[in-house]
Amino acid sequence: MKPHQYYMKEALKEAKKAFAKAEVPIGAIIVKDKKIIARAHNLKEKLQDPTAHAEILAIHKAVKVLGGWRLTGSSLYVTIEPCPMCAGALVQSRIDNLIYGATDPKAGAAGSLFNLVNSNKLNHQINVQSGILENDCSQIMKEFFRKLRNS
Repeated sequence: MKPHQYYMKEALKEAKKAFAKAEVPIGAIIVKDKKIIARAHNLKEKLQDPTAHAEILAIHKAVKVLGGWRLTGSSLYVTIEPCPMCAGALVQSRIDNLIYGATDPKAGAAGSLFNLVNSNKLNHQINVQSGILENDCSQIMKEFFRKLRNS
């Protein structure tokens, strides 16, 4: 299995944890030196915190592991394209790479609706790769919202 697929499967495991908790099923992991240093999933409902997105929670964990706020040399794998808040946090953290599964045409800020992570108006740009296990990442979201509508 290729590294991107392996790491995205790990992010999908986190998304499944969110799904089981009735949270929007988005999962994220942060990798540095080929090692997963942080993993998280959405916890907005549980924490009653609008900033408790998978990416933000993973960033919090990664900075604790590394002992500083700069995530240079790291990659974030996330099942869905980051929103503007998360994209801004990724830029601020100086992360090198963003790899995501499915696009978010309604709120994506890594190329779909906005391209915050590669704005030449900001002091940091992020290498982006999308479409990794896109169908799996999209399917869990569709299943979650289908289930929510039928409840």
